[in-house]
Amino acid sequence: MRRIVRRPAIELPAEVSNRLPGVLQRVYARREIRSARELELGLAHLLPPGDLAGIDPATRLLAEALRRQHRICVVGDFDADGATSCALALRGLRAMGARRIGYLVPNRFEYGYGLSPELVDLAVREQDPDLIITVDNGISSLEGVAAARARGIGVLVTDHHLPGDALPAADAIVNPNLPGQAFGSRALAGVGVMFYVLAALRSHLRREDWFADEHLPEPRLDRLLDLVALGTVADVVPLDHNNRILVAQGLGRIRTGQGCPGIRALLEVAGRDPDRLVASDLGFAAGPRLNAAGRLTDMALGVECLLTDDPRRARSLAARLDGLNRERREIEARMTDEALALLDHLGDPVSGGQRPLGLCLMDGAWHQGVIGILASRLKERYQCPVVAFAPTGEGMLKGSGRSVPGLHLRDLLEAISRRHPGLVGKFGGHAMAAGLNLRAADFPRFREAFEAALAEALRDGLPDAEVASDGELTGAELNLDAARQLREAGPWGQGFPEPVFDGCFQVTGSRIVGERHVRFNLAHPDGGGPLEAIAFNGVAQGWEALDGATPRLAYRLDVNHWRGRERAQLVVEHVEP
Repeated sequence: MRRIVRRPAIELPAEVSNRLPGVLQRVYARREIRSARELELGLAHLLPPGDLAGIDPATRLLAEALRRQHRICVVGDFDADGATSCALALRGLRAMGARRIGYLVPNRFEYGYGLSPELVDLAVREQDPDLIITVDNGISSLEGVAAARARGIGVLVTDHHLPGDALPAADAIVNPNLPGQAFGSRALAGVGVMFYVLAALRSHLRREDWFADEHLPEPRLDRLLDLVALGTVADVVPLDHNNRILVAQGLGRIRTGQGCPGIRALLEVAGRDPDRLVASDLGFAAGPRLNAAGRLTDMALGVECLLTDDPRRARSLAARLDGLNRERREIEARMTDEALALLDHLGDPVSGGQRPLGLCLMDGAWHQGVIGILASRLKERYQCPVVAFAPTGEGMLKGSGRSVPGLHLRDLLEAISRRHPGLVGKFGGHAMAAGLNLRAADFPRFREAFEAALAEALRDGLPDAEVASDGELTGAELNLDAARQLREAGPWGQGFPEPVFDGCFQVTGSRIVGERHVRFNLAHPDGGGPLEAIAFNGVAQGWEALDGATPRLAYRLDVNHWRGRERAQLVVEHVEP
């Protein structure tokens, strides 16, 4: 069901190819790098804040709040982008003179997503704000914004999610995905939007001599780019040129020991060396530990970890987040086992050699904070769209779905809602991920509607899943120097993927390590030294049969640090016989 497909390549301009070694030339040709400027990752190459629609009303609103020392409440979101956006807003605005500023992060189980009227009530009771700033949310909070304005509270919405047909009646909205935008990137994460708001505010205050009049040092916003890098990578937004600059600069700060103590502590409890940091460490180590707080309890724990300047407190908070992440993994493993058992009971279509068009599952004991991960795991296993449901109480279910290329999941939910009025409650999302609410009694009817909608949308069946490759490396190219070049040539991520190569290798030995991982000894057909490879988390199913065989592997060439030594290592992503 998965096949290796080589990415198409363009011809690099001479100004690019002349400055690159051969392996990177081939990689960047497949990333369609068309000018040397796209490889420049200095802050001078960032898009200007003034092009972002809504930025001028936002800076005027914030400048007035600072002048009058209004009470400000930052309303965040319960994922890593929301947590970093919240911490960035507080750190940045405090540096510019805000003295009465606090935050709220809605508990996902009590208040749901975004600025709701109920959350406005809570903000009034606890903080009595004059101004509410939403970060990484708010563009769909029509009722919440209206409730705040009705109480005389100003509202600034900063968000990056797609707007609906109507916009909230906020005092100002900054969102790169508003209609008619002239800004050169729609890929900013929520934390990136807030960074741009702070940059524009600093320029506005500088022109008004605010810092001199208030005897404040002008804040160095580049010192906050570690937060921007973490939120951007963790939210899996496309790493276009502008986002690569933000991430590269943030990574550089963390590597040189200038990041906030909380991020360093999160990396250390995850066993990652901050001094050797790459973008994937943020995505697979720091990000999940932040997200665990929002999935299981309250994201305020994550925000506090990012706000503290005390290394000891940061380590204590990071340890608590690491514990939550271990708990989340245990819940996820149990739910996955239960889902597989449920599929087996229903007659697992894959065991019968058939590929399902989609899976729609529910269990009364599943955790609503983990169903998104469950849907993702099942999607990867079966290579088909999956929607998983968990109860939320009072006869309601929450669903989280993941899709595959070629099927727009949010549009599919909209089609179901139109054909079956009243069946689907609130829903939203995008092509690859979406969520919805549903009455528990309506689950069987929704599953039928889901399967019917899939049958119509996928009349030709599901496309084969593809493992995109950057081509083949020779035995001479599989060395530590090339691995280091690839590691340092990022940042890699969504939309600018980490290089994956393919080729046939002879397996000269294999063994299980760490219960679920397989370590291989390989030989390349055209020579070179012996090679080490590892396949994580069951990637190499049926590995015992590979000894002495020559399978085709899709792999990443990486640097393995072990006991003070560095060696080149292949990280196997896919095995073809």
